[in-house]
Amino acid sequence: MKALGTSDLAEAKRRLHPVITNWHREFEDMRARRVLVPADREHAVWDQYTGSLARDDQARAALPGEAEVQAAKAEAIARIERDDISGLDPLQVLDAGLDLMVAQRMADVSSEHRKVKLADLRQHLAKGETALIAHEVDAYLKANRLLVNRGTPEWISLARHMMRAEAEALERSLERDRGDYSGQPRDPLVKPAVGPRRETAKPGETIMDVFEKFARENPNGVAQDRLDQCRRDIGTFVDLVGASFPIAKISKVEVREWKQLLQDYPVKATETKAFAGMTFHQIIRANEQIGKPTLSDRTVNRYLSSLGAFLSWAVDNAYIGENPTEKMMLKKERKTATLPFTSDQLQTLFTSPWFTGCKSATEWRNVAKPGDVLIRDHRYWVPLIMLFSGARPGEIGQLAVNDVRQQHGHWIMHITTEGDETAAGKSVKTAGSMRVVPVHPELIRLGFLTYHETRVKEGGPALFPGAVRNVRGQMMADVSREFGRYMIRIGLKEGRGLSLYSFRHGAADALRRAGHLDQQFGFILGHAEPTTTGKYGIMPQGMLEQRVELVNAIAYPGLNLDHLAA
Repeated sequence: MKALGTSDLAEAKRRLHPVITNWHREFEDMRARRVLVPADREHAVWDQYTGSLARDDQARAALPGEAEVQAAKAEAIARIERDDISGLDPLQVLDAGLDLMVAQRMADVSSEHRKVKLADLRQHLAKGETALIAHEVDAYLKANRLLVNRGTPEWISLARHMMRAEAEALERSLERDRGDYSGQPRDPLVKPAVGPRRETAKPGETIMDVFEKFARENPNGVAQDRLDQCRRDIGTFVDLVGASFPIAKISKVEVREWKQLLQDYPVKATETKAFAGMTFHQIIRANEQIGKPTLSDRTVNRYLSSLGAFLSWAVDNAYIGENPTEKMMLKKERKTATLPFTSDQLQTLFTSPWFTGCKSATEWRNVAKPGDVLIRDHRYWVPLIMLFSGARPGEIGQLAVNDVRQQHGHWIMHITTEGDETAAGKSVKTAGSMRVVPVHPELIRLGFLTYHETRVKEGGPALFPGAVRNVRGQMMADVSREFGRYMIRIGLKEGRGLSLYSFRHGAADALRRAGHLDQQFGFILGHAEPTTTGKYGIMPQGMLEQRVELVNAIAYPGLNLDHLAA
C-alpha cells in the first residue's frame, strides 16, 4: 500500500498514474534481472580491484605536490616579511596555517588511512563479516541487474570475493606510497575476468520470448505435453544464464556449464518442498546435504535435446548464428538390464502390504504400511498377470471386459487394438503384439475370474477402469513409477535393475527353465509377425492347446501364494 497524500479524488487519480508506472517499471526490472553466474563474480572482483586503484590514482592526482606546498610556504613567509597581514582576521591567518599543515601531511594521512582499512578488511574476512563492503556489493548488483538478495550464500560469497579484491588494491596502494608501481595481485581470485560481460536482450528477444514464438509455430508438430516439457527444461537454462540473456549470445560455454551442472541436479527438484523458492545453483548446493538422486545421463541428454531443437529453429529463423548444443550430448549410457525377480524377492513382494493389506488404498505413499485395506484393482492384478503371462503392463491395463473370455474350453486374454470400448482406446507395441494368451491356472486360483465376473456385473467396458493413460498416452505409467518407489521403501530394490518389467523377464526365464526355446514362445510375449489370428483372437483348438501348454509351464519354484488365494 502507498499513501497518495490527498483526500481529493481527482488529485488522487492524478497522483496514482506515476505510482503505477513506477510499479510496472520495478516489476519489469525484476523480471529482467539475472541470477549470478561465475562470470559475473569474476567481473565483480576485477572491477572492484581496478576501480579501487583508479580511485587511488585520482586521489593522488588531487594531492598538492611538493612544489605547490613549497610555493604556498614561500608566499606565506613573503607576506609576513612584507608585513602584509594588516587588516586580516586572525582566524583566517590561523586557517591558512592549518591548511598548509594539512597539505603537508595529506599524503601521510591517506597512507595511514589505507593501512587501517586494510587491517580492518583482513579482520572482517577472518570473522566472516561483510559490513565494510555491503554497500559496494549492492551497488554492483543493482548496476548490473543481478538478482541476489543480501544475506544469501551467493551474496555473501560475492561480498567476500570483493573484499579480497579490495584488500589487494590496498596492498598496491601501500606499495605506491613507497614508489613501487610494479605490484600484481597475489590472491589467485583476483585476476582479469576472461568471460565476456553479459548483455541484456532487446525487448521481445529474450530466450523465453523467442521460445514462445517457437512453441506457437511448433515446427515439428510435437504434442503439447512435450512442448511444456521443453519449456520446463529450457527454463533451467534460463535460470542459469539469466532472464535477460540475449538468445544470440548463447555459446557452447553456457551450454557446457549447464550440462555439467545438470549432472548434479536432483530428480524432480521442482516437486520437492525442500527446494521451494531456490535458484538452479541453490538447489544443487542444497542437495549436497539432502542427497536426492541426480539426473541420469539419459535425462541430461533430454534437456540438451529440448534446448537443441529450439535453437535449431532459432538458427533457421536468424535469431542465432549456429546451434551451440551440437556435439554436446553425453555419451549414451548403456541401459541397465532389467533383471527378473528371484523366488525370494517374489515371496517378499507378495507378502508385503501392497498385496496383503495396507493402511490406505488411495494414498500411494502409505501403501508400504501394513493394514486391513486390500488393494484389488489394476494395481493388484497387473503384476500377477504379468508374472503368469509375460504380457506388458500397458497391454493388461487396457483390457476390455470382453477381451477375457472362454474359447475351446479355455479362458483367454485377447490382447488387441480392436474395439474402442475403453475410454482412451487401445494400442500395442507392434502389430505382432496382438495375440491370444491363455489365463494361467494360478491366476484362476487367485480369483482373477471372480474379479472378471464382478466387472461384468458392474457394467462398463474396461476390465480395469482405474488404469488410465497419462497426458502422453502411456497406460499404467503411474503404477510403473510408484511400483519402483515402493520396492525401494520395502528394501527390495537399490539402484536400477528391478522394475515392473521384471515380471515379464521372469516369465520368459520360467519358459526357458521348462525347456522351451525363445523362438518357440516369443509369440506368447508379443514377439511375432502380425497375423489375423492375433487381430481377431480366433484360432483353431490345436493352436490354442499349444499356447495353454506354454503358459501353464510358467512356474516359480519356492514361490507360495496360498495367502492370496484365501
